[in-house]
Amino acid sequence: MIYNLITVLGPTACGKTRLAAQLADYFNGEIISADSRQVYKRMNIGTGKDLHEFFLNGRQISYHLIDIVEPEEEFNLFLFTEHFSKAFHSITEKQKIPFLTGGTGMYLSSILQNYQLAKTDFNSKRKNELEKIQAETLADLLLSLNPNLHNTTDLLDKKRLIKAILVAEANADDEPTGRVKVSSFTIGIQPDRKILRERISERLKLRLQNGMIEEVEQLVAEGITYEKLNYFGLEYRYIALYLQKKLTYNDMFQKLRGAINQFAKRQMTWFKKMEREGVPIYWLCETDLSEAKNLIESKCLLFR
Repeated sequence: MIYNLITVLGPTACGKTRLAAQLADYFNGEIISADSRQVYKRMNIGTGKDLHEFFLNGRQISYHLIDIVEPEEEFNLFLFTEHFSKAFHSITEKQKIPFLTGGTGMYLSSILQNYQLAKTDFNSKRKNELEKIQAETLADLLLSLNPNLHNTTDLLDKKRLIKAILVAEANADDEPTGRVKVSSFTIGIQPDRKILRERISERLKLRLQNGMIEEVEQLVAEGITYEKLNYFGLEYRYIALYLQKKLTYNDMFQKLRGAINQFAKRQMTWFKKMEREGVPIYWLCETDLSEAKNLIESKCLLFR
């Protein structure tokens, strides 16, 4: 079968970024990131950018959708699909192979399952109308617009409820945006759960020792609010609580480690759901470069 995209996905700390970079180096490709937080500038350690992994065999592997917006700015699924299309065209015009990698399930689904999204105005008169409605009523409205809602966390926060409703209404009312159709060969990394938990713990210790708290302190000094840090989740949420003296260092570490492990479980649940919905994923237990290369070479006709 002929593919025009290679995707490498998996839970946090599984090693997917390095494997994708190695494959891109071997197959003359470039990386497109599918990570909802790595788009933000100056959020490096907490988002796990690990840009050194894109430097292999004495050369830089080009990457896209990393460090493209300021932390104060909004970034959403529609903008991701727009940026993805631009990056995809840029790579293919150079006769290179696009490699999509990351762990944000909704971003990956939007490409691999060909979501068609209409542009949403988040500063419209409709937004002002929704702000006057109680959260419980907004939740009912969102579920009526989208009975198969995947991201149920939208139901827990009024601001996210309003944004989700605006997106759902835009897609119901408008013609969806046209964009590139992809045919992806998708590799998934699924390490043993015990091994993954150990990696998450060790990685968290290293990041805390190597400036992650200082990174969050710097964001606060630049004017990023604690509310915004809470929105970014995981590392930024719990370190913000520590900086506000709402958690001790030990409590912060324990709670954050637990939250990251839960996040990894939710990621795998999402990927398995994608499989049930018709996305073929070739699973590897570890980031075995030789096995991944053999899979691609034996099963793919890649356009050049």
